[in-house]
Amino acid sequence: MALKILVFGSGSIGTVYAYILSRVVSPENIVCVCRSNYQAGRKNGFRIDSSIFGRGLTLKPQVVETVEQSAAFGPYDYVLVSTKAISTSPSYPSLLRAVVTQPTTTIVLLQNGIDTESEYASMYPNNPLLSCAVYLPVTQVSPAVFVHQDLEKLHVGTYPANAPQEHKEAAGEFVRLIAKGGGSAVLHDDIQLERWTKLLGNATWNPVCALTRSRDVQFLRSSGHAREYVRSVMYEISSVAQAAGYKTVSQQMGDMHIRNIEAKDLPGNEPSMLADALSGRRMEVDALLGNLLARADRHGVQTPLLRGLYAQIAALDESFGRRSGSKI
Repeated sequence: MALKILVFGSGSIGTVYAYILSRVVSPENIVCVCRSNYQAGRKNGFRIDSSIFGRGLTLKPQVVETVEQSAAFGPYDYVLVSTKAISTSPSYPSLLRAVVTQPTTTIVLLQNGIDTESEYASMYPNNPLLSCAVYLPVTQVSPAVFVHQDLEKLHVGTYPANAPQEHKEAAGEFVRLIAKGGGSAVLHDDIQLERWTKLLGNATWNPVCALTRSRDVQFLRSSGHAREYVRSVMYEISSVAQAAGYKTVSQQMGDMHIRNIEAKDLPGNEPSMLADALSGRRMEVDALLGNLLARADRHGVQTPLLRGLYAQIAALDESFGRRSGSKI
């Protein structure tokens, strides 16, 4: 029987992986749940200009506006969750009850941050749950139109790391599926190391750039104090990571990350939080910073700079909520 795939959150990440999977699975068996780009996606499909996969690519999956509507196209072998990792009411895991078949549907989390998997694991204890670290610079330049730059790497592992063997096998099957579609996926015994590694940059640049309305290179070149400030924030993150058992997430890794950013041309990368802030959208505050501070408290690590960033970015995020009337 042909595979069926649901993409919950057809923004930048979800759409590119829907395209990759469409090279293996018929687009009619891929269902994309859209929000702001629903009308454009339904009418014209999705267009992708990619420096890796090609220019002028088109994807015409089934396009729906709600999870409830997508249930009619199931049952699903895979549910890819590529929404922002924010709290909602009802929660994203609870919304998926209509489309997750227990225990056969594999749930794939393509989201930022750390410690975002537990609610899914609690609600769907018998389903394979795959946690991922995604490296995919892609921007939605207009509704359902995307520009993808020169990197695509997906790190995949089960949650928890000691999941049953059949869940490990499901992770391997998903990695092979991505590879067949031309993507770059790597399977890990413990995916959390990769998530912490990504967090080192994500939890630094996202709030700093959002608060200053600057891209990463712009911020580094803004004053003589910027580099040392970024380095100090990364030191706090690496200290929490090492206390959590991830010893390779070090200050040396942070220094290498800063050097890579310094080597780039202006204006630099636009982190997702900066894009959200410029558009007045809610941001992944807890997934990137709140959960990190909870870990710091648990391990007794002092993080004054991160706490200051959290207080400011949380207030900014709350102001967007007041403006839009959204609930968290």
